[in-house]
Amino acid sequence: MQDAASGWDPGSRGDEGSQRRWKEEICRILGEIQAPLSPLLLRLCHWLLPKLLTRLFLGVQLHRGQLEMVLQAARTPEVPLVFLCRHQSQVDGLLLSFVLLSQGIGVPRVTVGAQTSPRLRSLLQRLGGIFLPSGMTQTWSNQDEGLPGAVLDVYVQEVLRSCQPLVLFLEEPPASLRLADPARRWLLRLLRALRDGAVPDVLVVPVGIAYDVVP
Repeated sequence: MQDAASGWDPGSRGDEGSQRRWKEEICRILGEIQAPLSPLLLRLCHWLLPKLLTRLFLGVQLHRGQLEMVLQAARTPEVPLVFLCRHQSQVDGLLLSFVLLSQGIGVPRVTVGAQTSPRLRSLLQRLGGIFLPSGMTQTWSNQDEGLPGAVLDVYVQEVLRSCQPLVLFLEEPPASLRLADPARRWLLRLLRALRDGAVPDVLVVPVGIAYDVVP
């Protein structure tokens, strides 16, 4: 991260003023990615979601055998769970978060697309949503991502080290069956964390969500 910060501020020489500017910029980027979880909002959402789901759907079906396998995997010590999910509706993140939380797996960090209003973004961050920093939401390329990319690398490593469940959506609705550009960036962070030895291993859980009628 220091190397990336030096490139972001090439005229700096590591003095106190430069380090302060680096820290302020890093904190700003981190604030774009995530926010501290709100226990009050999480409890409120956990209470409201069943009522919302019963209004949206006639029923929600889970494969009990597969769910039991996930629960067994969640008990593996010091190995984080990474859920790779299809994405058909904006309800997917809330639905999957509710299922994981209700089964005692914990509050997941869920990747969210950039097309959200500032107020909704702030709310979703308090509920576990994570976003790409500004400047990284454009079309995928192999160009150097600079300081935002370095901060995102370290953030994903820390999420994995703390064994928080991580939910990555591979598509952007309605363009299904195609790996979305944001998903490429998140997957790159996951691969780098494994390559650099940030965690010894991850348990990858493929998730399919299907609707009789997409909400």
